[in-house]
Amino acid sequence: MARFTREQVDDLNSKMDTAEEALRWASKNLHPKVAKASSFGAEDAVIMDMMVGINPKFRFFTLDTGRLPQETYDIIDVVRKKYNITVEALFPDAKEVEEMVLKKGMNLFYESIENRKLCCEIRKVHPINRMLATLDGWITGLRRDQTKIREDAQMFQLDTGHGGMLKINPIIDWTWEQVLDYIKKHDLPYHGLIDKGYTSIGCAPCTRPTKPGEDLRAGRWWWEQGEHKECGLHIEPK
Repeated sequence: MARFTREQVDDLNSKMDTAEEALRWASKNLHPKVAKASSFGAEDAVIMDMMVGINPKFRFFTLDTGRLPQETYDIIDVVRKKYNITVEALFPDAKEVEEMVLKKGMNLFYESIENRKLCCEIRKVHPINRMLATLDGWITGLRRDQTKIREDAQMFQLDTGHGGMLKINPIIDWTWEQVLDYIKKHDLPYHGLIDKGYTSIGCAPCTRPTKPGEDLRAGRWWWEQGEHKECGLHIEPK
C-alpha cells in the first residue's frame, strides 16, 4: 500500500495547476487504488464529469448513511446511467446503528454536539475508513471558500489521519460561482436540492438551505453554535 511523504506532496503541489492535471496524474499513478468520495453535490458533478473524460474506469463511492434525502438517491441513478459507471455504496455497520439508536434515539444529533459527532462517526467515518484502508489515494470536492477550517487546504495533501495516504482536492481553489458555471456550461445533471438553496448537502435531518450572506456550509448542523461544520471525514488528528 503506497504512502507518501510531505516532500512528495509539496512537490506535487508545485507542479500541478489545474484540476485536470491533478486528475490525470491520479489516473496514471494511482488507478485503480484511488477513488472519488461523492455526496453528489455541485462540486462532485464537476469532478466526476472531468474524471470520466480522463479515465472512464475511475472508481467512485458514496456513503449511504440511511438518512439521505431522496434527491440524493435520484441523482446517483441519473449519474450512473449518464456515464455508465459503478458507484460503490458504503453502509454503516448495522449493529453499531442499532445500538446507537437503542441507547440515544433516532434523532440523537439534535440533543448535543457529542451525540451528533457520534452519529457522524458511526454512519460516515467508520464506513469510509474501511474503504480508505484499501486505497492509496482519495479524491474529494473540498474547496477553500467553503469554510474557514478549509481555507489552508491544498490540491494535494498528506492524509495523516489515514496512515499517510494521498488526498487530492482538484478544485480546491475554485469558487462556488465557478462550480455552477461549469455545470451550466457542460449541461451536467446535478442534485435537485441545489436549486432550493442548498450549497452543501448531507443527511436530510442535518441539512437546510443556506441564507444570503451565510457561510456555504451554514446549512449543516445549523443548530450548533460556534462549532466547525465538519462531520469528521476531513479532520486531521492533532
